[in-house]
Amino acid sequence: MLYLAQVRKNDFLDQYELRLLARQEEEHLWVLITEESLILLGKGNTMSDNLLVLLELSATGEIEKIEDATNWVLYLVKTYLSTGITPDFLQEETERAEQWRQNLTLQNQDLARRTLELEARREQIQALEETLKKERNGLCQDNRDS
Repeated sequence: MLYLAQVRKNDFLDQYELRLLARQEEEHLWVLITEESLILLGKGNTMSDNLLVLLELSATGEIEKIEDATNWVLYLVKTYLSTGITPDFLQEETERAEQWRQNLTLQNQDLARRTLELEARREQIQALEETLKKERNGLCQDNRDS
């Protein structure tokens, strides 16, 4: 699993540790980690204090990969922040999409209701046609008998 972490120097243990800040849930969905989660890097590992890194952890919690997050952060700035996409904008778009979805649902329900009404009318017309045929056949039969 992929995490965003900050490198910190633990002076008491005289080694660096990673403070987990966020976890990737899906490709474009990250969740902030609110409780303090730390991973010790070990005595031989030295990194810049406060450096942001992307951290890949195995299912057992072992560090599989660490890389500087600078390029990733720059990609986010270029992709999302330089085009004016703000949380408010995203919220508005989400609300608008939800309104469209609700509108489409109502239209679909209305269309289904109309389809059922048309089917019922078609059945009524067919029944009337059958009744007319029977009456016509009955009249023709009566005319022959007379």
